[in-house]
Amino acid sequence: MDDLLTGGAQYDASSIEVLEGLEPVRKRPGMYIGGTDERALHHLVAEVLDNAMDEAVAGHASRIEVTLHADGSCTVADNGRGIPVDPHPKFPEKSALEVILCTLHAGGKFSGKAYETSGGLHGVGVSVVNALSDRLRVEVARDRELWAQEFSRGVPQGPVAKVGAAPNRRGTTVTFHPDAEIFGALALKPARLFKAARSKAYLFSGVEIRWRSEQDDGETPVEARFHFPGGLADYLGETLGKAATYADAPFAGRVDFREKFGAPGSVEWAVNWTPARDGFVQSYCNTVPTPEGGTHEQGFWAAILKGIRAYGELANQKKAAQITREDLTAGGCALVSCFIREPEFVGQTKDRLATTEAAKMVEGAVRDRFDTWLASDTKAAGAILDFLILRAEERLRRRQEKETARKSATKRLRLPGKLVDCSDGAREGTELFLVEGDSAGGSAKMARDRRTQALLPLRGKILNVLGAASSKLGSNQEIADLTQALGTGMGTRFRLDDLRYDKVVIMTDADVDGAHIAALLMTFFFTQMRPLIDAGHLYLACPPLYRLTQGAKRLYVATDLEKERALAKGLGGKGKVDVQRFKGLGEMDAKDLKETTMDPATRTLIRVTAQEDEPGETSGLVERLMGKKPEARFEYIQQNARFVGEIDI
Repeated sequence: MDDLLTGGAQYDASSIEVLEGLEPVRKRPGMYIGGTDERALHHLVAEVLDNAMDEAVAGHASRIEVTLHADGSCTVADNGRGIPVDPHPKFPEKSALEVILCTLHAGGKFSGKAYETSGGLHGVGVSVVNALSDRLRVEVARDRELWAQEFSRGVPQGPVAKVGAAPNRRGTTVTFHPDAEIFGALALKPARLFKAARSKAYLFSGVEIRWRSEQDDGETPVEARFHFPGGLADYLGETLGKAATYADAPFAGRVDFREKFGAPGSVEWAVNWTPARDGFVQSYCNTVPTPEGGTHEQGFWAAILKGIRAYGELANQKKAAQITREDLTAGGCALVSCFIREPEFVGQTKDRLATTEAAKMVEGAVRDRFDTWLASDTKAAGAILDFLILRAEERLRRRQEKETARKSATKRLRLPGKLVDCSDGAREGTELFLVEGDSAGGSAKMARDRRTQALLPLRGKILNVLGAASSKLGSNQEIADLTQALGTGMGTRFRLDDLRYDKVVIMTDADVDGAHIAALLMTFFFTQMRPLIDAGHLYLACPPLYRLTQGAKRLYVATDLEKERALAKGLGGKGKVDVQRFKGLGEMDAKDLKETTMDPATRTLIRVTAQEDEPGETSGLVERLMGKKPEARFEYIQQNARFVGEIDI
């Protein structure tokens, strides 16, 4: 293959880099902990704490101690069985402890023999913590003896050694200090760790968690003890505080899957409805938070929805059939925690549960209990049913208004040469593409589905709303056009129910300018239309950078690395491979654009989310990157530039 096709660089066997041991973790930490930001830093503690919780849930530990030290290190100790320290059968020159700490995909949770249910599954958790710590010490008390081993950046500093007798001690103690080469100046926060430790105690009533901090932030207790026999019901009661609720006591319970389905595991839940605040749902699987939900949440809400509809039918309330999950979650405050064997998660950070069986088991477990609860408290059931029917009627009324408004959209929305609307009257299933420039808009206009896909071309880079005065924001034509096309208003006048499209898709060129425009648009939506992001309506399109053609074979790739790999492998066609680089969406013909970026059957979209483990976390990052202080951006670049593996400039 000639130099033209390989970009002028030699590409042979010597070009293939093999990362051994824990090198991949330090090379690409984002693949294992989701990044190198504050959330990722605290995820290290979660990985170690999850292991201790697995011992507790398995019945081998009753106490966990979490300590934040003055030097920024953290200790998690349990009184469980202790990590084995005897030689590993496959690696007799190493102890099982060293194999677990220094090898990816090594652990005791694959077969299910040592743990019936567990939060750690892939055998990478504690080894990732080891790789990303400049120092880590493990102490194991087993069989009345104390063993210890120390590591630095994933490398053992010596073999495991017996350090003394331990007649009154058992379990594992892990102390680690996050590596500044990875996380820069970031430090573990007492408030965040305190909250994590407390929530774990709510999730398993059989464990006591002791918290201690050598850092005093003026708000977080320096010592605390957590033990909650009431489990999630206690958690929900504390979360809602004195807020008025439609039921005096929440619908709460726990069901063992073995009794009902003959399978290991269980589900625990607590839910109530309130007019005093927006609804929320916090879900967990094997004590691991699942902020993006998953099949256990689906099963839970399916049970609640079927139950409330059935109760409405018994009460001769025909409007109950109109209630949807959207109405349930509007004022519904729910906590769901399930324990299952060998759960499947989306990604190493386990943000969403994907186990299909979980939906069926959770729904079956909750449904019978919910029917009984509604029948036993008719006053609460009636109040909840009335509230949900009102929510459904309001939702349907606004939808009808939106459908009526769309019929006259051409007259109302006078956006000369800009908005190209779709023909569907309902919001469901419609999409608004925000495209970069008129040339891209021309290609997109031919590639779109006229029935469901609308276009709004934007000229150049929109205003950076974080660096602009409010008067300038109100007079900016691009922002005015965008706000009017969406129909929602912005800032304090924003109304999510008025949104005219189900998906808002930012579609910019696959280059630096396109990324900048996308960043400006996301900043606008985050600061002026945050509920639109929280409700899951904002997306990024993924246009390709190259089209490779070899005879009748055609392949689209998004990066130079993907192009090089495809060229080395070949497309399977005949003749020379033709490489076309798309300088912009405007250079793509309608067929290319439709197939790669706009057709729901073949495209890839990235949903924009703003998850915050601590209030203001995302706001602070947006301000740091997009605000008026260039020194804040420079500091962030210094801290994170070493992890950028590929950039197009």
